[in-house]
Amino acid sequence: MSTTKKYWKGLAELTNDPEIEALKHNEFPEKLPIDEFLGDDKNLANSSTSRRDFLKFLGFSTAAATLAACETPVNKSIPYVVKPEEITPGVSNWYASSYYDGNDFSNILVKTREGRPIFIKGNELANSAPNSRVIASVLSLYDSNRLKSPMKNGNVTSWEIIDKEIIEKLSKTNKEIVLLTNSIISPSTQEIINSFNDKYKARHIQYDTISYNGMLEANKLNFGIRALPTYHLDKADVIVSFGADFLNSWLNVDFEREYVSNRNPKNGFMSRHFQVEANLSLSGSNADERIPASPSEQINLLKNLYQALKGDASPDKRIQKLFNELKEASGKSLVIGGQNDVNAQLIINSINNLLGNYGNTLDIKNPCYLKKGDDNELVNLISDMKSNKIGALIICGLNPSYSLPAYLEFNKALKKVPLTISTSLSMDETSANVMYVCPDRHNLESWGDANVFHNSFALIQPTISPLFDSRQLQDSLLRWSGSSEEYVGYLKNYWKANISWNKSLHDGVFYHNQGDAEGFDFKQQKVSSNSLVSDLELTLYQSTALGDGVQANNPWLQELPDPVTRACWDNYLTISLKTAQKLGLSNWNVSNGALNGDIVNLRVGNIEINNIPVLIQPGQAYGTVGLAYGYGRTNAGKVGNGIGVNAFVFGFENTYQNVSIQKVEGEHEFASVQLHHTMMGRDMVKEANLDEYIKNPKAGNPDVTFETHIGTQLATDITLYKEHDYESGHFWNLSIDLTSCIGCGSCIIACHAENNVPVVGKEEVRKSRDMHWLRIDRYYSSDMNEEKADELDLGAISKYKMMEQPSENPEVSFHPVMCQHCNNAPCENVCPVAATSHSSEGLNHMAYNRCVGTRYCANNCPYKVRRFNWFQYSDNNQFDYNMNDDLGKMVLNPDVTVRSRGVMEKCSMCIQSIQKIKLDAKREGRKITHKEANDGCACSASCPTGAMVFGDVNDETHLVNKLKKDERRYYLLEEINTAPSVFYQTKIRNKKA
Repeated sequence: MSTTKKYWKGLAELTNDPEIEALKHNEFPEKLPIDEFLGDDKNLANSSTSRRDFLKFLGFSTAAATLAACETPVNKSIPYVVKPEEITPGVSNWYASSYYDGNDFSNILVKTREGRPIFIKGNELANSAPNSRVIASVLSLYDSNRLKSPMKNGNVTSWEIIDKEIIEKLSKTNKEIVLLTNSIISPSTQEIINSFNDKYKARHIQYDTISYNGMLEANKLNFGIRALPTYHLDKADVIVSFGADFLNSWLNVDFEREYVSNRNPKNGFMSRHFQVEANLSLSGSNADERIPASPSEQINLLKNLYQALKGDASPDKRIQKLFNELKEASGKSLVIGGQNDVNAQLIINSINNLLGNYGNTLDIKNPCYLKKGDDNELVNLISDMKSNKIGALIICGLNPSYSLPAYLEFNKALKKVPLTISTSLSMDETSANVMYVCPDRHNLESWGDANVFHNSFALIQPTISPLFDSRQLQDSLLRWSGSSEEYVGYLKNYWKANISWNKSLHDGVFYHNQGDAEGFDFKQQKVSSNSLVSDLELTLYQSTALGDGVQANNPWLQELPDPVTRACWDNYLTISLKTAQKLGLSNWNVSNGALNGDIVNLRVGNIEINNIPVLIQPGQAYGTVGLAYGYGRTNAGKVGNGIGVNAFVFGFENTYQNVSIQKVEGEHEFASVQLHHTMMGRDMVKEANLDEYIKNPKAGNPDVTFETHIGTQLATDITLYKEHDYESGHFWNLSIDLTSCIGCGSCIIACHAENNVPVVGKEEVRKSRDMHWLRIDRYYSSDMNEEKADELDLGAISKYKMMEQPSENPEVSFHPVMCQHCNNAPCENVCPVAATSHSSEGLNHMAYNRCVGTRYCANNCPYKVRRFNWFQYSDNNQFDYNMNDDLGKMVLNPDVTVRSRGVMEKCSMCIQSIQKIKLDAKREGRKITHKEANDGCACSASCPTGAMVFGDVNDETHLVNKLKKDERRYYLLEEINTAPSVFYQTKIRNKKA
């Protein structure tokens, strides 16, 4: 009996659903907008009108369309009266800074044009890799929903009036004053807070929207220090995670580069990654071995692992392999957990101590200070508010009216506080309930410092003048404390004795000796007994797009597809197929290419959320459901309001038992890109196991052969295309390593920012009209014997039975796809106006002002990477979120054309950056370096794992030159001989028998 792998995008494709088969043969997945343009003429709208006839009905001819495309608005520019020394019109500047919003932190470089920040990437001096939310924060800077001035009782006022009244009320109150903030990682800000507290006898409480209280308390018990350890994944040969999605949002630390650095198959060794989890997470999707388990089962397995390592018990059969490999890798292993539970974290600490991991793969003596929140202090605060003990509450960097559990009744308690102040960026849920709103400045408008890791510091500097009448929290506290000093001066004075200010500001990061961290060696604590398993359990998680919901009004993030579910513009209840069957739920059905699901009410204890869509998720643990934080906002703004449900209402924990679900009437249509741009059912993924690769570096990547040969010559040697000569100049290529790609989506947001890619909105995504130039296809795969595969193909058994085995715990592969820049490009042959053409440097160009939108090129593209933008641009288009006002347009990259309506768009390999680095090198009389070439392409510059590498294959000093000669290199659909300038490296897994 032989075994084969079946790759599938979703349950409908797994069962050969007729709707999916129809999609494969559909020339244009999006229909012509006849209804939208022809009004009530239903006979015409329902006819089989061709595109050519449709253009005639609109009065278009080829000439008219071309002429219209050439029309551009006249923009009058006024030159600088006194030009700033550092600004040269048309030339970008880069500034080192850091990003922190209370949840995400990253050391960044900010690109500005004429004083406008337009792009963010990681600071290499800190080895930083910002996630999609950090990169997208540049758009949040230009959010028209931001507060323009200070507010009093909902009305605009002045800083003079606010300061006078606040100081007077703070001075006169005889009750306690409380400053409620997110975790303060700025040492200078903490000193200002301490001075403020001393003056007013105030109390400072820190709170993390996503609580890590369990880890902090466990470390305090075990080590005497309430902090997080610093993790070193690059030193771990075996990584075991119990519910910690560390490649997504767990701790919000840049783990990606450390993770992949120890997983390079060319070294002949790859670390082993075990993931025990309920939801199929990004980390679980990349694991070598994944064990689905409910939250309570994870606790039991943790306890069993600890007892087995001590020799007091035998390991559970589910973790036998994990147990053996951990013992073999003592001192070079790492066990982590995502539970916000003190007992679970005590067990994890004990396991790491038994294995000798402290001081090697994790270090509590050089801790991480990113999370400091104390849930117990917050509970006590709300109790004091209800008891009228609080005279003033100042809320900074938080939105508790949204993110606190419902049972705390925070808003009700807030009304009993005489003086309430919020320092948010917008009139969010909390600001709408306070007396004074003192608008803070966006991170890119602010000064600051940060101490995330022991002895490691960073500076924050503004990259644009404040857009509105806002003020930093630090300046407000200084003012209310009676100081006339501004924070920028305070910050310089704070550091002047310890660092070179100019150098540190230029680099963005610096080292400063803090001495030894407080604490003691490991002290064993008693751990409690096993957990009881309930019938249905809930796991809450941060989505890759929205995190904790701070940027819910950011359309780039709302439209970023989840890497696993491939859905956007929603949160939903993920559930396994077996559990859904048990509860009478379904959503694997497909209608007109759209994914539909049932709707339920979800209850935990006495708290209920109504009308949640259900998405059946392969790999979800039986008896569990998952729900993402960050949605359900009511005061986010025009983009974020009313999207999804609020998962924060359940409590501080991230897992819950005794969950109940009630199906309600109706069906939900997901904005899912899972079935968009299908490549005709062809298998895309090439992969092999590490042991196979060591024996044969071409494993999983055999030479392309055909059943039919012409003489002794392969079909790939025969072509009707004219051969291009690339030997004399540049030949730009992009390499994508599928082993290193974790599917995070940072490249998608970076492409949006660099190339002015539009957002279309939920309804348009539902119609297969997304505009992402770069997509990351997600494929599930399952090993099945031939008989089982035959059953699936023949449909000999029920659909549910077909899906049962492969959907329980499938393997996952991520596959980034953009324009392949084919050297034998099928799109170029069919364009009637030569709008798409080939360059002498191996790139496929688009001349937008020639394109008339016939879409012949899209039909002829085997990779389905071209986007028709008919639907985006109009004066009052409600879906054109970030380009429909003057403020939003400030994010646009002036080096890239904003495409007129009715043309094809696609990846350009950031041609604007290529031209710049060519001119820079020519002006300086030198060759283009690998680094500037790789940094010139937005996707390769932003890739946190280095999976994407861009450069000139004709230059041997460029890494892409070596990668093109690698045995793992292959082309996507190379059997059709399009000869792309994009190539892939075979995915290598590290599975063991």
